[in-house]
Formats: sequence, C-alpha cells, structure tokens
Amino acid sequence: MSMSRVCHDLTVSALFVTLRPSLLAVGEDACIVERLFSSSLVVVVGLSHPHKLRVYHFKKGTEICNYSYLTKILNVKLNRQRLIVVLEDSLCIHTIKDMKVIHTITETPPNPAGICGFSMSAERSYLAYPGSSQVGEVQIFDTVNLQSVTMIQAHDGRLAALAFTDDGTKLATASSKGTVIRVFQSSDGSKLFEFRRGVKRYVEINCLAFSPDGVYLCASSNTETVHIFKLELQKEKHDEESQGWMGYFSKALATPASYLPSQVTDVFTQGRSFAMAHLQKPGQRNICAIVLMQRIPRLVVVTADAFVHIYNINPVEGGQCVLIKQHNLLKMDEEESDPAADVECQASGLAGTGPAKLTSVEEPPREEQVDKTSSAGVEKQPYLLNRDDSNDDDDDRPPDQFSSLDQQ
Repeated sequence: MSMSRVCHDLTVSALFVTLRPSLLAVGEDACIVERLFSSSLVVVVGLSHPHKLRVYHFKKGTEICNYSYLTKILNVKLNRQRLIVVLEDSLCIHTIKDMKVIHTITETPPNPAGICGFSMSAERSYLAYPGSSQVGEVQIFDTVNLQSVTMIQAHDGRLAALAFTDDGTKLATASSKGTVIRVFQSSDGSKLFEFRRGVKRYVEINCLAFSPDGVYLCASSNTETVHIFKLELQKEKHDEESQGWMGYFSKALATPASYLPSQVTDVFTQGRSFAMAHLQKPGQRNICAIVLMQRIPRLVVVTADAFVHIYNINPVEGGQCVLIKQHNLLKMDEEESDPAADVECQASGLAGTGPAKLTSVEEPPREEQVDKTSSAGVEKQPYLLNRDDSNDDDDDRPPDQFSSLDQQ
C-alpha cells in the first residue's frame, strides 16, 4: 500500500483496503483517498494517474465518475455541498450534487504541498489556502456564495498546515518553522489564541486537527511528540496560573516597566500544550485527530506504516497521554475480531470504519442519469449519480458517538 501522501482522513488505509480490488482492476494504487463523512461516496487519486480524480461508491465497489485535470492533483477536500480539488496553481470547486465545476480560483501562489483547509459546516463552507509562497498569508473563501471572506497575515514564514473547527468559526495555522500555532476567527481574521509548540528546534508540522467540540487542538510533526492544546479564555488560564511562577512572570511582563525584547515576552505569554503523546517511531509522516469514544476524548494517530495508535486523554489534568491500543490496518482482513477494528470512527478528521464494520444505509433503487464534465478536465463521460450516495447518514456532520473500545 502506497503511503507517499497521507490524506487528512484517518480512514485512508481502511478505505484503501476496501477499494483495492477495484483499483487493481484498473492497474492503479492510491495516493489520495477522501470519504464524505460516513456516506458511501469516496474520491481517489491514483499514483499512476495523478491527474485523474475518481469518484467511487465504496460499498458497491463501483466507480461513479472521473475527471481529468491539466496538472497533478495535490489534495482533495469535501463536505456535504462542495468538493475541492487542489492543484499547484489553482483550486477547482465542484458541487457534490452533480460534480459540476462551478468555480475555479486561478493564479494562486505556487502550492506544491497542496496545503488547504476546508470546513465541514453547511453554514460556513469556508476554504482556506495560502495567499503567498513566501510568508504565512491565508486566504479564506466562501465556497457557497463564491466570494472572498478575509485575508489573514498568520505567520512570517510560509504556511505548513491549516485546519478549521467543525462549525467553521475558527482556523488553526502553522508555519514551516513549526514553533508557533495560532487560532483565528474565520469571519474577520482576528487572532484568538497563540500556542508555542517548542522553542529549541524547527519542525515539520504534519497535521492540525480540532476536537469535535472545538475545545482541543492537536498537532503532529516529524518529531516523536504529538501536542494537544486547550482553547481556554485568558481569564480561565489566569485563575489557574495566578498562584504559580508562570502567574508571577505574566504579571511582571504585563507591566510597562518590562524592557525585555518581544521575542522573550512572547515565549512567556504564549500558551503551552495541555497534554502530549510520544510516538514510538519518530520521523514518520502521520496524521492525528481527537475523537470521542464512549464520551471520552481520545487521541488517534495514524502513521505512514499503517499503524493506528489510540491514546487516552485526561480532560482535567492533561499531561502525558497513555497509549491504550495499537492496530495494523494492513492486517485488517486477518484480524476482523480485533476490537480496534470495530470502532466506528466518525469525527473531525476521522470518518469511517474498517472493512468488517463499514456502515451505511442501503440506497433506494431510483437513479438519475447525469451527463456532466469538468471544465478543468479533458474527458467527457456520462455517469449514474444516485441521489443518496452522498447522504447515507442522517446528519450534516459525523456523529460524535462511537462503538465500544476494549482497553487493554
């Protein structure tokens, strides 16, 4: 299984196992896989045809349609209303209903990493993408009303990662230095929080992800540590820290008499990680998410070797997260009885299940004939689009309840 590009969906490996027979039938391996929440709609980009986007009904194992683009597809995002295809110098916006291209954002700065963030909210279907290849400028675009929302000067260095909260009200950003993570109001670009991931070394941020309720933000990198930050109001933090040495320094630095350089005062005023987890194999590409399992927050990390790591989070004390489960996605067919394979992971950045527990509502038999092509494509191919292919679950966002997880 190719893991040359890790998508921002923690079920990439599980869905790939399910779709692999269909992909092998056309002589292809996958490099990008994205699923529309817990529906049967899955989009795939193959290694041998990186210019082509294929849309699958993974439950039936059939291809619904495909589109070809003039340049390599670098990233794909989707929600209930829109599908976003990220190219190096443009972004194509499709409607989910008929896959028609309704808008193309052209002449964007070079974005070879395909960096973007996309909100799953129906009310705020916002798209965030780099506005510069040199500095950390973020452009936020409303994909429903097809208009610009705001521009944010987030970092001095170029962007490395972007992530929205589930409701689309907040946007997290990280730069290529990887030392500072900021959270902004998506509607006007005002800065809400600033966290320091580290001081001594620059790192490559692999993933940013909010918890479903937007209270926690996790960040993974090419180091051995995954950081979890808690979005607390300054008053709440002040009450907790006022008795400690950090409270003393905060008061001292807030006085006009402080003559310390701004770089020094920033170190003391920026928020620190609420909790952290240590990976056994640092240096691997990875993605992370915070989900709810039996109403308890868990940190889930998937590494490039196709292992799922599940950590316990202490919601009161934070601190060191405890590893409670590991699972090899490449052996799912052999270990269908493993409790980890039975966990229905459907949350921000985590949607879907393994082949033994894939759940979706049976579609009604009616279908409609659609003959559409992408304005960015070179192929014209009619396809059958079932009205309920993208609506297998009954909610506008993934449910935050999960199946049981045996703790060992």
